[in-house]
Amino acid sequence: QVQLVESGGGLVQSGGPLRLSCSASGGTFSTYAMGWFRQAPGQEREFVTAITWCGDSTKFSDSVKGRFTISRDNHKNTMYLQMNSLKPEDTAVYYCARARATGILISTAGYDYWGRGTRVTVSS
Repeated sequence: QVQLVESGGGLVQSGGPLRLSCSASGGTFSTYAMGWFRQAPGQEREFVTAITWCGDSTKFSDSVKGRFTISRDNHKNTMYLQMNSLKPEDTAVYYCARARATGILISTAGYDYWGRGTRVTVSS
């Protein structure tokens, strides 16, 4: 059973940076793609970014492209989300998830393990 734990969320001013981490334990991490999703109040969970099992390819939603960076360290079983130039509309609970495959998937249905989320609040 894979356990995912997000950390690094908090309150940040508009335009500022924040780095999220996702630590995995209890199962296989390095041979699966991983993703970040977010859910704002009253909205559905949406895809943010994902990375292949070896980190050779990434994908970003249009809303974060150019501002967010995803990376992973398979030796540490950890994935990261570097968020720069944050906007108030980035405010949400951010979730990391393990994909059911090695390649990038953008649907929540493509992920079988989820963390509990970390809250990011961007003040204007």
